[in-house]
Amino acid sequence: MRAEPIAPSLRKGRGRPDLWALAHDPDPERALTGELKPPLDDREAVMEAFRCLECGGPYAPAPCTVACPADIDVPGFIGAVARGQVERAAAIILEANPLGGTCARVCPTEVLCEGACVLEAAGQRPVDIGRLQRYAVDQAFLRGLDPVLPERPPNGRRVAVIGAGPAGLACAAELARAGYAVTVYDERPEVGGLVRYAIAPYRQVRDPLPAEMERLVTLGVTFRLGFRIDSPERLAAVADTADAVFLGVGLGEDADVRYEGDTLEGVWKSLAFIEALKTGRRPPVGERVAVVGGGNTAVDVAREAVRLGAREVTVLYRRTAAEMPAFRHEVAEAEAEGVHFAWLTQPVRLLGTRRVTGVLVQYMRLGEPDASGRRRPEPVPGTEFVLPVDTVVLAVGQRPRAEFLQWIPGLRLEHGRIVRDPETGQTTHPRYFVGGDAANGGATVVEAVREGKIAARGIDRVLSGAGRGVS
Repeated sequence: MRAEPIAPSLRKGRGRPDLWALAHDPDPERALTGELKPPLDDREAVMEAFRCLECGGPYAPAPCTVACPADIDVPGFIGAVARGQVERAAAIILEANPLGGTCARVCPTEVLCEGACVLEAAGQRPVDIGRLQRYAVDQAFLRGLDPVLPERPPNGRRVAVIGAGPAGLACAAELARAGYAVTVYDERPEVGGLVRYAIAPYRQVRDPLPAEMERLVTLGVTFRLGFRIDSPERLAAVADTADAVFLGVGLGEDADVRYEGDTLEGVWKSLAFIEALKTGRRPPVGERVAVVGGGNTAVDVAREAVRLGAREVTVLYRRTAAEMPAFRHEVAEAEAEGVHFAWLTQPVRLLGTRRVTGVLVQYMRLGEPDASGRRRPEPVPGTEFVLPVDTVVLAVGQRPRAEFLQWIPGLRLEHGRIVRDPETGQTTHPRYFVGGDAANGGATVVEAVREGKIAARGIDRVLSGAGRGVS
């Protein structure tokens, strides 16, 4: 075995001194929670809004609107910002997306609305849609939005929403506006799901989730937080109070991928690591951190490790950059902050006595395609080396909530995902509907919002007698 040091050139940011400075701020609190996309002031917002061409129309919607999973009228709200009508802009956003302020912070706008902006096709910088959306919603909350009223009178029907994450909150808002009595249940003490507890704090710590929740309360939604559904009997009791149940339960704990030595001190699962950051319990990571995985969570963890003061942060991924599921622009930003990506590498075991001191790593090569269609990584014999570390974070995905889902009779799963009618969100149990990660296996926050809205309309359709089930 041989020790393989990280090349010094990979410890420096490349071409983005602003990101390097932000990630390496000498103030540890600013480094950890300093936002990647800070808010615009009034002048900046108006100037940016005037850059928008307000393209699109009744026969051809703007490309940015088409690219938005939540169907926000992007030119409409930006035009309102340009005219100084901030409350109107926020109303346009929140009518389409009740988590408009949150999504403005966490959405991958670079590959959605901003990626579709016509200015970019003309060789210009796209409109900063995400920060304009944040500006409109934040300012409207500060100034006090007019009370939100349901669009229809109460219809006497009740819906239980299990899970106060993005899908559940979007479903609850849509149903409340349609006249349903909605109760949202969640085991956590605060709303937000993965946004509150599993998205890196440099994107969002907590706000504006409380304000978005209060808006739903104004609509008539009831919240039962800290309510743990931990048995079939308790689930049945919740279901018995409602005419329909929406499952916004997301995924469960980190995937149970085991390595020899993974019980050593200094070895973390990714969700526990980020939750510690989000709840003020800063993990001591030391100077050298290895992150195992290739998704957006792995990149978030690596970037936060830099902000925690680690000098060497290495992401170990068993395939190449081309197969990595994380967003390309976020990988580039992580590299600019000093994160090193070691492609075609995989841990063999974790080393140490009481605390982890190293990772035995082996190089990989890509063989024939596996069931997913991607070429299967295969170990290259004789290529093992030791990577010295102080901390290891395992970010290799999440498990379905298998035990919980078994409590629902007739519920069908495929590859751990709940089977549903894509047009209504209805599952193979006709009273249960689903949206978000429990059905799609893990996607963006705004995609969860979209699916929550689809399920709400499906519930309305089915309870009104026009629905159909899943075969």
